[in-house]
Amino acid sequence: MYAFTYHRPDTVRQAAGLVARKEDAKVLAGGQTLLPTMKQRLASPGNLVDLGSVAEMKGIERKGRTIVIGAMTTHADVAGSPLVQEAIPGLAALAGNIGDPHVRNRGTIGGSIANNDPAADYPAACLAMGATIITNKRKIAADAFFQGMFDTALDEGEIVTRVAFPIPGKAAYAKFPNPASRYALVGVCVAKRGSEVRVAVTGAGASGVFRWPEAEAALSKRFSSKSLEGMAAKAAGLNTDIHADAEYRAHLIGVMARRAVDAAVGK
Repeated sequence: MYAFTYHRPDTVRQAAGLVARKEDAKVLAGGQTLLPTMKQRLASPGNLVDLGSVAEMKGIERKGRTIVIGAMTTHADVAGSPLVQEAIPGLAALAGNIGDPHVRNRGTIGGSIANNDPAADYPAACLAMGATIITNKRKIAADAFFQGMFDTALDEGEIVTRVAFPIPGKAAYAKFPNPASRYALVGVCVAKRGSEVRVAVTGAGASGVFRWPEAEAALSKRFSSKSLEGMAAKAAGLNTDIHADAEYRAHLIGVMARRAVDAAVGK
């Protein structure tokens, strides 16, 4: 690996200041994407700002009908949190099935969301549950945050600090994982909050995570997997790669959506 300058701030303010002042600076969260990319010399930042010592960006708390998770909270901590397990068990289950134990104990929710990998799990949960992404500058609704493959609404130097999830009445996530990486070939998160039903799909879209309005309409009438029988997403706009073509992913979206609904209702 080539030379770079390493910074380890203690506060969000210090981190934001370093990112603003230092030339070609990159924020380091869990490092599960950035470090391999640097090792492959696909990225070469001159400065790394490590958020590992920023205590205010860690932890999980319940505020009324909302679960707020610090951006530097690991997947393992989300999966093992009694607060998350009680309030949003589907989110805890999602976190517990990310990658392998190494990834779950190093990777962070904020890093995953900010990177917006098109096959990542958390973006589907954020979109389906109507989460709010909180940064050092503002609050951004999930619908406006995810803007395309590896693309978000974050401005230059803006840092995700927390993620707020409204507690749904029912929610679950189901994915068909790549057997090696555990990334989602297709993942579907379904959430019901009051009369609103949202269905978000990851791993399949050529432009990243997206909502499936036809499934939302069907489930709004009756929240049962039977409402989705015979339904498949449109193949247009879906990924085709060495793992699966668009038609297969379209079929899997329907399968995973039905499994997610069954899990949400306790089947």
